[in-house]
Amino acid sequence: MTVDEDAKRLAELGYKQELARTWSGFSNFAISFSIISILAGCFTTFGQAWNNGGPIAISWGWPIISIFILIIGFCMSELVSAYPTAGGIYWWAAKLGRPVHGWFTGWLNLIGLVAVTASVDYGCATFLNITLNRLTGGAWEGTLTQAFLLFVVILILHALINIFSHRLISLLQNVSVWWHVAGAAIVVAILVFAPSEHQTLGFVFTETINNSGFDDGVFWFYVLPLGFLLTQYTITGFDACAHVSEETQGAARSAAKGLWQSIFYSAVGGWILLLSFLFAATNVEEINKQFGFVGAIFDTALPANLATAVFAISTIGQFFCGMSCVTSMSRMTYAFSRDGAVPGWRLWSKVDRNRTPVNAIIAGCAVAGLITLPALYAPPGLGTPVAFYAVVSIAVIGLYVAFLIPIWLRLRMGDRFVPGPWTLGSKYRVLCWIACVEIVVISIYFIMPLSPAGIPGNPDFTWTSVNYAPILLGVVLLGIALWWNLSAKKWFTGPRRTVDEVPVA
Repeated sequence: MTVDEDAKRLAELGYKQELARTWSGFSNFAISFSIISILAGCFTTFGQAWNNGGPIAISWGWPIISIFILIIGFCMSELVSAYPTAGGIYWWAAKLGRPVHGWFTGWLNLIGLVAVTASVDYGCATFLNITLNRLTGGAWEGTLTQAFLLFVVILILHALINIFSHRLISLLQNVSVWWHVAGAAIVVAILVFAPSEHQTLGFVFTETINNSGFDDGVFWFYVLPLGFLLTQYTITGFDACAHVSEETQGAARSAAKGLWQSIFYSAVGGWILLLSFLFAATNVEEINKQFGFVGAIFDTALPANLATAVFAISTIGQFFCGMSCVTSMSRMTYAFSRDGAVPGWRLWSKVDRNRTPVNAIIAGCAVAGLITLPALYAPPGLGTPVAFYAVVSIAVIGLYVAFLIPIWLRLRMGDRFVPGPWTLGSKYRVLCWIACVEIVVISIYFIMPLSPAGIPGNPDFTWTSVNYAPILLGVVLLGIALWWNLSAKKWFTGPRRTVDEVPVA
């Protein structure tokens, strides 16, 4: 499909070509692959799985949950092939259903993308904090306050890169892919050849650990599923393929392929990487003492210089990931604002002379910084602020529930749905049902308390241990529901046409 044909298809969907359509199919794949980032999620949320299930939550949990996520990806690939627009998920919901579906989907998607940006950049800051501490021999102390300051600096850098280096973004996405592939391969090689001993197959595939504080009686039904947050969080953000589809050549095919392939290759690469962690995890006592922090594996299994190298490789990968998150978030903000849904929408839907949504980039990064403020405080007995995992939960729930709505609407539409060139055919029924059930289940688990100290009434209760994901999500959902019923339903009609006629290709 030529650029003119892409513009014609976009006009058929109601929009004029405003963003520069310069991305290749590989660049489209690259942004989702970079956002999924096995060098980010596999490192920053490893402790969640280690403490809630142990090795089996990783060795078995990762591939099993990855299959469910791939099914979700297949369902979304069919939708992006039919409707390749920057609004992506929101646009699909509004067209397959009614404006109210688009309203809730758009806000959930936007909240999820802001939270993903916040969590990735905070994770990057945490690893940079550790790397600086190691490189300076402790002169850089690596405190929580320093981590937060680094987080703010990284957010600002990502905003500036997206604003001023718009022509380089697609190139940097391509570089990011190869950094993730080569970086992960180097880390695996280090963990295979450098340690003097390795764990057994029995440990990696049968060992269970419960450091959650919850009773072992609820291990299989409550604790272990909390460990699956590692997989569900790492393999998310793949809707970026849809959000940059208006900048992608041949989007109806290439965005669909990029979406599911980014999930598949990340799942395979991530599993290999995580298995290398587990086989190198020989000092279980020290890893438990550090609350499942993945760095404890590197410090106990590797010479100091190699452990520092692993931290540095991950940090750079996470930086690329955060850069891609800002790109995706800003395109969603731009598209949703273009249709009048966001307060001050005229400001956020503007593009500069370089055809970049500068205001949307700045606003999204500012909100990402604000929601992470509680990470300045960590409860006693935990290595990572609960606020980090709360932001992670918000990201996962916001994004996946946003995915759920258009998938459900497509299922409800049945054979009336007009597919694009990439289609599931008759398989859509079973795949859409599986996707919907999986999203509902994980959304329930990830708003639950992450430790007994986060349950009101518990003798050890502390506010810093509270998983505030359901509180924040509840307030936001109540707010957008009230906004819809009191005002928005009177004026929000879904996607607005910005073209009067379809150009001839």
